[in-house]
Amino acid sequence: MRGKSLVRIAFLSSIVVMLFALPSMAATTKVVLDGHSLTIDEVLSVSKGEVEVAISPEAMKQVEAGFAVVMEAALQGKPVYGLTTGVGWNKDKSVFEERDGKKVLSEELLARSREFNILSLRAHGGGVGPDLPADVVRAAMLIRLNTFLTGIPGVQPAVVNQYRDFLNKKITPVVPSRGSVGEADITIASHIGLAMIGEWQVDYRGKRMAAADALKEADLSPIKPVGKDFLSMLSTNAVAAGQAVLAVEEAKNYANKAIVVFGLTLEGLNGNIAPFLKATTEIRPFPGMLKASKMIRDTLEGSYLWQPAEGRPLQDPLSFRTMGYALGNVLDAIEEAEKALIIQINSSDDNPAVIAGVTEVERPDSEYITNYLVKGEQKGAIYPTANFDMLPVVARIEQLSHSLARMSQNIVMQTIRFENPNITGLSRFLASEENTLGHAFGAIQKPLGELYAENRQLAMPVSMDGFALAGNIEDTFANSLLAIRNLEKITDNMYYISSIQMLHTAQAVDLRGKVQLAEKTKALYNAYRKVVPFVSFDRIYTADFTKGYEFLKSYTVK
Repeated sequence: MRGKSLVRIAFLSSIVVMLFALPSMAATTKVVLDGHSLTIDEVLSVSKGEVEVAISPEAMKQVEAGFAVVMEAALQGKPVYGLTTGVGWNKDKSVFEERDGKKVLSEELLARSREFNILSLRAHGGGVGPDLPADVVRAAMLIRLNTFLTGIPGVQPAVVNQYRDFLNKKITPVVPSRGSVGEADITIASHIGLAMIGEWQVDYRGKRMAAADALKEADLSPIKPVGKDFLSMLSTNAVAAGQAVLAVEEAKNYANKAIVVFGLTLEGLNGNIAPFLKATTEIRPFPGMLKASKMIRDTLEGSYLWQPAEGRPLQDPLSFRTMGYALGNVLDAIEEAEKALIIQINSSDDNPAVIAGVTEVERPDSEYITNYLVKGEQKGAIYPTANFDMLPVVARIEQLSHSLARMSQNIVMQTIRFENPNITGLSRFLASEENTLGHAFGAIQKPLGELYAENRQLAMPVSMDGFALAGNIEDTFANSLLAIRNLEKITDNMYYISSIQMLHTAQAVDLRGKVQLAEKTKALYNAYRKVVPFVSFDRIYTADFTKGYEFLKSYTVK
C-alpha cells in the first residue's frame, strides 16, 4: 500500500508541476520576426493576442545598419527629411560638431529633429471614426514591426523595440478607421506613433486611457523619434495590410462554409451532380473551377445524389449548374489576394528607402544615380521610391469583392428557385402540408434582393476615385481602407444571404422526406436545426435570419 501511495503522490505532484508550468510554457510561444518570412497564420495569431513576438538578432543588426546610414548621410550634408531638411535648420549652422576627436551630429540639430518628429506626428493625426478593432491594430503593428526589420525604413532600434513591447504587453493604440486615400495611411498610422511617444490614447488592461499612463503602468518609456523615425511610423500601409489580412481570412472562412451550404442546397433540390464531375470539368480546366468542383464532390460524398432519384431533372437552373465557376472565381481571388499580401507584409513600403551596405549603383556612369550613395564610415544608399502604392493589393481585394458579389447572384437565384414546384417537385414556396392558408416563404425573397443589390454596389471599384492633394503632388489614390471595408461588408452580407438560403434549404430537405445526406451536409443540417426549427406555419422570420447568420459565422466545417 505504501508503495502505491508514493506512486500516487509522485503522479499528482507531476500533474501539479505541469499545471503551474502551463502559463509559462504558453508565454514562451513566440513568433520570431526577421523581416521577410512572416506568414498569414502568424499575423492572425498575434492579432488575437495568442502569441508573443520576438526579433531575430540578425534582423536587429539590419535595423542598426539602416539607422547608421541615415545618420551618416546627415553628416555628409545629404538631405535627410526630418533631420537636415524640414526642421528649420539654417544653412549657416553646422550639421556636426567635434566630440572626442570624432565628427558627430550636432546636439542642437538632433534636438530640433526630435521636435520636428513630434510635431509631424501630431500634424498627421487626422482620422475619422469609428475606431478600428483591436485585432486590426495589432495586425498593423506586427506588420510594420516586421517591415522595420528589413532595415530599409532607417529607424532607430528604440522604435522597433517599442512596437515589440506594445504587442507583447497588449497596449493597443486607438486608431480611427477612416481618413486615408491609400497611398500610405499617414493620417491613420500616425496614431500608433503618437501613442508610442506617450501621446493620444490606448486600450490597456480592459480600459481606455492616456498613452502616457499606460506606458507608466507597463514600465515603458516614451520613445524620442529622430531623423526619419516619424516618417517611417506614419508613412506605411501596415494598417491597410493588417485589415486586409483579416478581411481576406474571413472571406476564406465564408467560402469554405458556402461550399457545404451549397452541397446541402443541391440535396434539397434533388439536383444534378453531373456539372461538377471530374469528367465534365476537365473539359474546360480553369483552375479555380476545378478546385471548387472537387470540393463540391468531396462535400457530397455519400449523398443520395450519387444514386438515381425520381423526378431529378436532366438540367438544373444555371445558378446551380455554374456554381463551380462562381465558387472557383472566389477561390482564385482569395489565393491571389493572399499572394499579394505575403509580399506586402514582408517588404518595405517606405519612401525614401535606406539600403545599408551598398557601395555601387546599377548605373555607375550616371552621376545623378551615384549621388544617392552614402560614402563614409557607414556605407549605403538612400533612394526615393514609389513603394507606398497599394495598387497590387487593392486590385486583388477588389477582385475578391467582385467575385463574392457575383457568387451572391448565384446563391440568391438558387434560393428563389425553391419557390417553384415545377423545379423542386415540392410545395409552392416550400409550405408545409398543414400550412394551407399561409404564405410560407413567398414574401422573404425581398431581403435577398436588397442584399444582392448592396453587394453589387459595394463591389464597384474605388481604387480609381480621388483627386490631387498636397499641392498637386499626390495625385494618385488606391483607397485601400475603403476597398477593404467594402470587402468586409460584402462578406457580412454573404452570411445573411446564406442564412436565408439555409432556411429554404433545410425546409426543402425536410419536405423531401428521408433522403441520405452526405456526412458533411448532414452535420451542417443537424447543427442548423438545433438553432432554427422546421417551419410548420407562418411565423416572423427576422429572428431566423439572425440566428442563421450567427450560426454560420461560428460554424466550423469538419
